[in-house]
Amino acid sequence: MIPGHSATIIDDYFMDYLPKDPAILLSSVNMLLRDEEYDSLESLCYAFNKEPEEVKDYLHENGYVWNEQQKQFRPIGYDQ
Repeated sequence: MIPGHSATIIDDYFMDYLPKDPAILLSSVNMLLRDEEYDSLESLCYAFNKEPEEVKDYLHENGYVWNEQQKQFRPIGYDQ
């Protein structure tokens, strides 16, 4: 934690954009949806000026698939 700054300010600072690293992007998107900061992948993506299909494709290329029922990305093949 940065002295003199609240966690909210730190969260706002780090979430000005969606991360590019696939593992951090995966974690961030799943966390924001789990914690109900956004009610859908679409609303989350639009808030960060990204197209949902762009995020889905990027994470799919890195081994993750979107599960609409669970509203989260999971490893490809998790349900097989």
